[in-house]
Amino acid sequence: MAKKNADAPKYSKETYKYWYESMQLQRKFEEKCGQLYGMQKIKGFCHLYIGQEACSSGSKSALIEGDKYITAYRDHGIPLALGTSPNAIMAELYGKITGASKGKGGSMHIFDKEVGFVGGHGIVGAQIPMGAGLAFAEKYKKTGNVSITYFGDGATRQGALHEAFNMAMTWKLPAIFVVENNGYAMGTSVARTSNVTELYKIGEAYDMPSEPVDAMNVEAVHEAVSRAAARARAGEGPTFLEFRTYRYRGHSMSDPQKYRSKEEVEAYKDRDPIEQVKHTILTHNILTQAELDEIDAKIKVQVQESVDFAEASPFPDKSEAYKDVYVEENYPFIEE
Repeated sequence: MAKKNADAPKYSKETYKYWYESMQLQRKFEEKCGQLYGMQKIKGFCHLYIGQEACSSGSKSALIEGDKYITAYRDHGIPLALGTSPNAIMAELYGKITGASKGKGGSMHIFDKEVGFVGGHGIVGAQIPMGAGLAFAEKYKKTGNVSITYFGDGATRQGALHEAFNMAMTWKLPAIFVVENNGYAMGTSVARTSNVTELYKIGEAYDMPSEPVDAMNVEAVHEAVSRAAARARAGEGPTFLEFRTYRYRGHSMSDPQKYRSKEEVEAYKDRDPIEQVKHTILTHNILTQAELDEIDAKIKVQVQESVDFAEASPFPDKSEAYKDVYVEENYPFIEE
């Protein structure tokens, strides 16, 4: 059983319902992806978000339409939280033309401009300066929007992070930087690769407002991102948040997970973000069990429909290899 939070609810019924439905959709979608990978329906690299769902749903509820999101290659959960069709994501995992990236990106490269999701990125840490660039664009255009950039604990050892942090603070960019610290860079613990194990302290070297966040609790995520967004929109510059979270599955589908114990995994499952919000909902009669069951049934249908859609969709024609490479369609160096 997850750790219980008996405090009185602080948010609206709609917010709690969104959190439960959003996180549950991510969980069930990712569980299905794991099954399909084992059936060789999904190929290549595949990194599941199971356990980290509060990171995406809590951020989404704290931000507004027009804000931009960018992340690494564990990138199925965030677009689901933002409202991207599960059909488009599943079709992308299958490599089908109807996928979010037309079947060309696969698991690590989901994009959806319509919801402000500027992609999953396969190069460790490469999205950090890109996130700073997104924030620069919003400041330059005076939109009032912010960017939020997610990366793993392993990426905090990349030099690009420090360059981006320095630039963001110097120019007071409306950026939120988030390290989703799930304890392991692939199979290597934070303590084995970093002298600074409380990762939020890295931001202090740049006088960047920085704080740790219990990211197994969706309310804590929402509140931290809300504070960071308020600072950014007020022209006060970036914030660095350390989301202390956990992934229940391996780094990728090929990970045997020999670097951690079953007891460690179970200890985190006792703090499961979905069970925490479910407890709050039921304890305070925000929704009934019957209403939650109805949401669960709806999600089950959604996930199965995404699989059916992906199965029925065609693969891209070979001519697609020459498309979406350059903005200029008739770029002179493309030959068919």
